[in-house]
Amino acid sequence: MPDRIRPIEQMLELNEDEASSTEHLDSQVQKAQEQLFLLKKQQEQIEKQKRELEELSRRQEELERGRAEMGDKLTRSLVVLEREAYDTQKKLEQIRATRESFEQHLGLLEAIDPKGWNQAELHKELSRALSTVDDARAEFSQQRSRLTASATDESGEVALPEATAEAGAFASGNGFVQWMQIGLAFTLPLIIFGFIAFMIFLWLASQAQ
Repeated sequence: MPDRIRPIEQMLELNEDEASSTEHLDSQVQKAQEQLFLLKKQQEQIEKQKRELEELSRRQEELERGRAEMGDKLTRSLVVLEREAYDTQKKLEQIRATRESFEQHLGLLEAIDPKGWNQAELHKELSRALSTVDDARAEFSQQRSRLTASATDESGEVALPEATAEAGAFASGNGFVQWMQIGLAFTLPLIIFGFIAFMIFLWLASQAQ
């Protein structure tokens, strides 16, 4: 009997070994699966970090590129604005000086009062007044040319009227009539006085006969 029992015990021991081996294999497979899951999870985290780093690198490159671009544009724009400010300041000073000159000449023109002239010095007064008008016209033409030449573009040009001979007060139709009226006002008394003297002369001559 004992000899017959041994094979069964051996079979039981073999089955136990096989069972133990199977359990160990299952355990190894489970561990391998767990490690594979962890590796996959780590891979996902690494890929996420990689994408974040790539996005960060792209934004840093965008920052450097935009910074360099805008820095260059702003630097060149500041140079242009500085030049424009200098030109504008010079032009403003020129306009201010021109304004003062025009105001001075306008005051001289407005000071011309033909009614207050000395009748005996009519030609001298007329020459002086015409000289004042000519000086004003020459100054106007000169300053207008300077302002036009200093204009940087069409919008910056100072729109002053043309300084032509026809635009002068003396050369215009109204100015001619005005000066003719002034001359007539001065010469009319002389004409009347001469006519009266001539009539008196004729009367005296007729009485003498």
